[in-house]
Amino acid sequence: MKNKRAESLEDAVNIVVDGATVLIGGFGPPGVPEILIDGVCDNKIKDLTIVTNNAGTDRSGVARLMDEGCVSKLVCTFPWAKESFIFKELYDAGKLQLEIVPQGTLAERMRTAGAGLGGFLTPTAVGTDLAEGKQIHKVDGKDYVLELPLRGDVALIKAHKADKRGNLIFNKSARNFNPIMAMAADQTVVEVSEEVQIHELDPEVIITPSVFVDTYFVTGHYEVGKGSKQV
Repeated sequence: MKNKRAESLEDAVNIVVDGATVLIGGFGPPGVPEILIDGVCDNKIKDLTIVTNNAGTDRSGVARLMDEGCVSKLVCTFPWAKESFIFKELYDAGKLQLEIVPQGTLAERMRTAGAGLGGFLTPTAVGTDLAEGKQIHKVDGKDYVLELPLRGDVALIKAHKADKRGNLIFNKSARNFNPIMAMAADQTVVEVSEEVQIHELDPEVIITPSVFVDTYFVTGHYEVGKGSKQV
């Protein structure tokens, strides 16, 4: 059995290189792999394209990546909220590219990539700026936008527990985009709060099978928004 456990944060994130497309889990603060993000920042990685739901909170998570100068492009659904001041400063200064993708479309583009499909048709964004340059197909008299798969070089995700094979379960709403991101990346790195023995996870509750996990790093439990300040 391959040992997927990384013994150090550096070992866990060294697969992230300059210019990579990185999928990062989270919906607001829940489910954000803050410690993995800290590791990428510590490595001074640059020119990343980040695919995520929103632009971070205060100076933690994705916001820290942007604040540290690691990000050149953000692909997300909700870039602007009161807590996303780092994004706003960089975007207004012309230092950050932005691609807005409707939330359901973002999720389905990644799911399509993970399933090995060539794309999907959706009525979302028809007749708007978001459909510019995309193919429009008519089905039963109704227009649909062709959306293409969205794949990452690396996915950084957060799970609640992993067994020693790398099977994962998630903690309630912290599950969010994490499972589909694990399927949609060439390499998946997971931070987990707790490691358990093989057979301790009921197969019926495993959400992400180990086949989608390349590396996991055990962080212990920590307060959301505190990043590497583990508790």
